[in-house]
Amino acid sequence: MKETALEQTAKIETELIAFRRLLHSEPELSENEFKTQDKVIVKLEEYGIPYRKVGKTSTIATIKGKNPGKTVALRADIDALPINEDLNLDFQSNNPGVMHACGHDAHTTMAMGAAKILNESKENFDGEIRIFFQEAEETFEGAKKIVADGGMVGVDAVFGMHNYNTIPTGSFYSGAGDLFSGCDTVYVTFTGKSGHGGTPQLGKDSFTPAAQFALDLQEIIAKNVDSRNPVVLNVGRFASGKKANIVPKETTMDISMRYFDEESRDLTHAAIKRHAKAFADMYEITVDVTIEPSTPPTKNDAALAKIATNAGTKVFGSNKVSEFPRAMNSEDFSYYLKEAPGVYGIIGIYNEEKNTIHAPHDDHYELDEDILKLGVAWHVEFALEFLGTESN
Repeated sequence: MKETALEQTAKIETELIAFRRLLHSEPELSENEFKTQDKVIVKLEEYGIPYRKVGKTSTIATIKGKNPGKTVALRADIDALPINEDLNLDFQSNNPGVMHACGHDAHTTMAMGAAKILNESKENFDGEIRIFFQEAEETFEGAKKIVADGGMVGVDAVFGMHNYNTIPTGSFYSGAGDLFSGCDTVYVTFTGKSGHGGTPQLGKDSFTPAAQFALDLQEIIAKNVDSRNPVVLNVGRFASGKKANIVPKETTMDISMRYFDEESRDLTHAAIKRHAKAFADMYEITVDVTIEPSTPPTKNDAALAKIATNAGTKVFGSNKVSEFPRAMNSEDFSYYLKEAPGVYGIIGIYNEEKNTIHAPHDDHYELDEDILKLGVAWHVEFALEFLGTESN
């Protein structure tokens, strides 16, 4: 009897864990994942899988089936975060201040395991499978580079996944519709005139209008945005002044904006500019507002969501489909969705016994390594089902 994908991945679980721990011990920041790329390439060459380097540190592996057919892309991100790891692992980060606090080491491992298994069975399916080992997800730059270098040309569907601590290990989600919000970064600069702190009337203070504007941002959400189409504004950086006795000439802030609905996005952009100008005019100073799009919303294609869920039930079980309400996190996977339909899955890591309970970007974050074989099998099942081949 033919082995299932999960039975195949269970046989390489020890290898998967070792590779994940190797990646975890040497995390690298976005667009600097040179050693990580080297590790990926060593494995691909070991497995005899053709590849090409793209972007700055990304790699695309290609597996061609017996005959031409459809093309499916599987995506894994490879970068880490500027966080100092506060754990005590045997495979602790060797790079101070850098940590795989989002599980990208696991994503890379799962895609690599899938590449191995799919390559070994390439005579059993038609079509092409591409595996993206993508740099710079955390800065929303990596997916754009793979697209720019032709990675999505001819792709009919794209699949990716992320581990999450809000659902238990052994469960998954891959439903249709909105999953993650879009993200813009708003840079605001209020400019006045410096002066002596003892004679503020001779200067033009930039701090006070900027501070009032920062507090007023939430009024935009409350009074201008339809509550059924949520928008989140967060002032993540606020800088003003040089010394206590100097009227601050310039005050700057960086605002992260999250949204799902394009109309609400446009409305909020206009309101931010309007409110900023009103506060600047009130204090007779100037203001500049620059809006930088970061990534569009991630929305799962309905037909592919059905394939992903069917593939997931083969791996996890039909009673392991979890709920996952749409979230205000953002993902540059959405850039692939501008090129082809796709689906992004969620794989649970919550396990109190193993203390894998912390959210991504936490310095105590750790994942349940039981997901590695599950994630590999889910990649395999999705790819084969989309290409029209049953694994069992």
